[in-house]
Formats: sequence, structure tokens, C-alpha cells
Amino acid sequence: MTQLNEYICETCGTQHAASATTPELCRVCSDERQYVGWRGQRWITHEQLLRTHTQRIEDEDGLLSFGMTPGFAIDQRAFLLPTDAGNILWETVPIVTPEAIRAIEARGGVDRIAISHPHFYASMGEWSDALGGVPILLHEADREWIQRPHPAIELWSGDELALSDSVTLIRMGGHFRGSTALHWADGPRPGGALFSGDVPQVVMDQRHVSFMYSYPNLIPMRTRHVRALRARLAGYAFEDVFGYTWGRVIRGGGRAAVDASFERYLAAVTDFDDERMSA
Repeated sequence: MTQLNEYICETCGTQHAASATTPELCRVCSDERQYVGWRGQRWITHEQLLRTHTQRIEDEDGLLSFGMTPGFAIDQRAFLLPTDAGNILWETVPIVTPEAIRAIEARGGVDRIAISHPHFYASMGEWSDALGGVPILLHEADREWIQRPHPAIELWSGDELALSDSVTLIRMGGHFRGSTALHWADGPRPGGALFSGDVPQVVMDQRHVSFMYSYPNLIPMRTRHVRALRARLAGYAFEDVFGYTWGRVIRGGGRAAVDASFERYLAAVTDFDDERMSA
């Protein structure tokens, strides 16, 4: 009997649908927002990955966060958010370990998974299965990027999805049409937080964010998309911004930092356009 494997791309960490042989190419990485690794397209299975990597489990501001050691692919981390909408796993990473599931169950389990955009779909089906088949919320605008279909996937539409009085998924767009952030008005610290994924992305100085269509290939986001993003985010207050990976966090003054970053980005891009036109 032919063995089927759900192969994981080594460059982006996306798990693909079961197949007898490795796929020819990862569609996520062949898109201009990502890239095929310098050594060419390479694949690994979840079982193989568990032999070379362990689950990194940290406590950030009282939240459980999960990643991988050593770092793998894009090296995002996921959060367990204990909200009034239930326990939400925000983002997924390529491996799921018994240690991670035990840590989550010790805090009441997970009611649903929500993911910001296709680069972080990772092994979302593995996570749902390990957590009892919990639903996976993805924006319908990004349905074409789902590489491993799964019965737990639920697509939502529009610019907002209120999960409770204090938790809202916001379509940011720009990076992907369905790029999403999670706003949690009540936590984890006073003043609330924005869990931004890649849009907006917390930059290295931990005092600003920025806006890119492609981060690894350095393609700026179109100004009309940045302005639309600013309008969608205008009504939300937050003190903290939790970015896509370890250390990419703005603690305190997050709303002001994001507002200032909109102005800084748009001024820089406008200046560039003016200089190019007059050259």
C-alpha cells in the first residue's frame, strides 16, 4: 500500500495535502511575497520534524506562547489567549507536541484557532486534530492559499468578525487580501492589545510598525492599502502590539506608535514618489 504524507515546506513551514510523493513546488513560496529556499524546494514531514526540533513554550505577559527550537521556516510563534470569547489559539506553528497540548489543556484547552494570513497556516490541521477538532477561522479572501484542506476550517468574510464583546478579528489586507489582526480590548494587560501577525509588523526598534507587501523581498505595501488599513483600525484602542515572532512586541503606547508609523511610512513613500517623478 502506498504511504501518503502531508509534506511540510522547509522554507515557509506550510503543511500540504497528503500525497505519495513530495509536491513539485510549494505554491506559497513560489509567490512573489515569499521565496523558494536557496538550496531549492525542500520538504519534511511532521514526524521527521519532531525528531529534529522541540516545542518552545514561553510565558509572555501571562500568555502561553509556542514556537520551535531551533527556529524553523518563518519562525512565528502562536499564543493561547484566555478571552471572553473562549480560549483562542492565535496563529499556528509547524509542529505540535504532547508537551504543548498538555500545557494548553492545563489552562482549559482551546475553543477555536484563528490565523492571520497564509504564511502562518503552517500545520493548522495538526493543531486542530490534537485539540479535539476545534474550528480554524480563516478569511475567505485567502481560501486559494489553503494547501491542506481540513474539515475544521471555517471561512469568514467582511472587514470585521466580532467573537465577543472584547475580541474582534479585523481584516487588514495589503499583505494578503485576507490578512487579519486580532483586537483584544480586555487583555492581556490594561488597555488591551492588537495581535497583528504581519500587518502591521512590529519592527526591530520595538517602537514602530511597518507595512510591506513582501517582507523577505522588500516590496512595499501600496499606499492605498495602507490608508485603507489605517481606516479599518481607526476605532480600536490598544496599549500593546504583539507581532509575529519573539521580541516583536510594543508594550505600552501601542496605539500612538501605530499612528505615528502610518504617518512615517506614508511620508517616506510619498517623498520617494515625488523624487522619482522629478528625476
